[in-house]
Amino acid sequence: MADKKTVRVQQIGSPIRREASQRQTLIGLKLNKMHRIATLEDTPSVRGMIAKVHHLVRVLDDAA
Repeated sequence: MADKKTVRVQQIGSPIRREASQRQTLIGLKLNKMHRIATLEDTPSVRGMIAKVHHLVRVLDDAA
């Protein structure tokens, strides 16, 4: 079976004074505290969530 691609994301911005949907997106990405790093499966839905809160997160690397 092929290995699934992953992406590491770090939260760099606070969800304070942001729309509730952006806060919920961070929680969906398993990022609900500053400087937390999450390793997620690289799918189009995850990429869309990252794009929605691109100003609050940093993509660290695209691991294989």
